[in-house]
Amino acid sequence: MSLSAPLTQHIVRRPQRIALLQHIAEQGSITRAAKSAGMSYKAAWDAIDELNNLAATPLVERSVGGRGGGGAKLSEEGQRVLRLYQRLQALQAQILEAAEDASDLDLLSRLMMRTSARNQLHGRISAIQAQGRNDRVELALAGDLRIEAQITHDSTQRLELAIGTQVVALIKAGWLELLTVDERAAPGENLLCAEVQELLEDPQGSTEVRLVLGNGQTLCAFAEPAWLASQCIGVGSALHVSFSPANVLLGTPV
Repeated sequence: MSLSAPLTQHIVRRPQRIALLQHIAEQGSITRAAKSAGMSYKAAWDAIDELNNLAATPLVERSVGGRGGGGAKLSEEGQRVLRLYQRLQALQAQILEAAEDASDLDLLSRLMMRTSARNQLHGRISAIQAQGRNDRVELALAGDLRIEAQITHDSTQRLELAIGTQVVALIKAGWLELLTVDERAAPGENLLCAEVQELLEDPQGSTEVRLVLGNGQTLCAFAEPAWLASQCIGVGSALHVSFSPANVLLGTPV
């Protein structure tokens, strides 16, 4: 089974995050792996969540009783990706030697952009419906989950989107609204069922809520501590996640 195009691009562009897999395999601990990779514990889990979301199946699995706390291990797919990364390291050395000038590498660096969006979900386009100047684009995620994005028709053409195109949906954490399981989203809004995986205090006073979807992909949202307390929300609680299709940005591999 081949890797998805978004994950392949990520391997090339974000080597530190892929190298984190090697540290996890060697140490079996998120805490120690993050330290070895020069990352904070939180940054390490952000990287793992992103990698798991871009892969067809999760690359890293939580394990109980890991050495040093924060236990984790690579899945079979994670081990396969790690072997691929190690081969890419050798190829990268050859490419650097072949560059004619340092400006060549600067140009490539500018062309390969990063994104500020915390949530990145890999999927395929399953439908495109024209709505005036905009298009309503349906994405099929892993596990038969579906979301919709609203983009301009010009964007659809510029990205050369079609049924079956692989894309990455980008959603900022602040654009997600958390609802109880008894609440429903407003008409036309996306709605996903999720389980609270972790609650982290945020310096701004809100709480960062890490959520896992039924397909194993993860989301990050923010919520007021008072609301979480009033609804007795904790790790393992079920929630609904709502967001507007207009707040779903789409990206394709270059």
